[in-house]
Amino acid sequence: MGNKQLIGVIKENISSVIVGKDDVITLILASVLAGGHILLEDVPGTGKTVMAKTLAGSIDGEFSRIQFTPDLLPSDVTGINFYNQKAGEFTLRKGPVFANILLADEINRATPRTQSSLLECMEEHQVTIDGETYRLKEPFTVIATQNPVETAGTFPLPEAQLDRFLMKLSMGLPSKEEEIRIMERFMNDIPGSTSGKINAVCSSRELIDMQAEAAKCYVHRSILQYISDIVDATRNNSGIKLGISPRGTLALLRAVKAYAYIDGREYVVPEDVKKLAVPVLAHRLVLTSAFAGSEGKKKVIEDIVLAVTVPTEEWSR
Repeated sequence: MGNKQLIGVIKENISSVIVGKDDVITLILASVLAGGHILLEDVPGTGKTVMAKTLAGSIDGEFSRIQFTPDLLPSDVTGINFYNQKAGEFTLRKGPVFANILLADEINRATPRTQSSLLECMEEHQVTIDGETYRLKEPFTVIATQNPVETAGTFPLPEAQLDRFLMKLSMGLPSKEEEIRIMERFMNDIPGSTSGKINAVCSSRELIDMQAEAAKCYVHRSILQYISDIVDATRNNSGIKLGISPRGTLALLRAVKAYAYIDGREYVVPEDVKKLAVPVLAHRLVLTSAFAGSEGKKKVIEDIVLAVTVPTEEWSR
């Protein structure tokens, strides 16, 4: 089976559990193929955790889950050196970050100190414990969830943490027809337990190969200019206090290449940039109005994309 056929198999595998979220599944796979991390923000009960577990089950790699709570310590995430009396020496007890896919459930419930323990892991794919640096396994992806409606006992993610996530996505509520399909599918089962029965259809090695292939997708210079124009518009907007950083620019570039690869193309088109601008860029903005929220940030990016001139070229070299 070719790698591009494998993409369809993975999507179908996830869709066997997640009903009617094909767009979200595609964006999540694009983020994984781009080597990025995902923040799923939505109201409780929309399937965020089930989505993350189902993705992990579809890939034959190590999966870890951390339930973030206010009393969670950084060492509970990264690991700790403890004194082994039998061996008479200090031994490393590895934390949950030593996995291929890490589910950080309700990440905004942990204190900023614990949240920050993920920064090095997410950016550099390594962790430092007591001055010793350890490389994490490849591929390495963090899927974090948070509920936007809960404020009691939560700690909002700082901009530095948000900037580490390639995409911020929302599952959204199902339509009436999808609701019926969900009830029919889980008439005699529980969604969380069903995801545990998912068969792996992709190995870690195959995923790494697909990441390398996606990275080779051709990007015309006009597309690079188009991305640059969008980013520049966020830095020269009176409603934006802090625009997109170079890390955000590169994140969008990696994401559109992965999205084109999933779509079966070896080159990027402007529609890829339009599609991914909001999920990749919106959460990185800091607006002058403190009350704008996520929807306000999305609207700002949507308006910028509408205002920036779309290039017209032959994109396939």
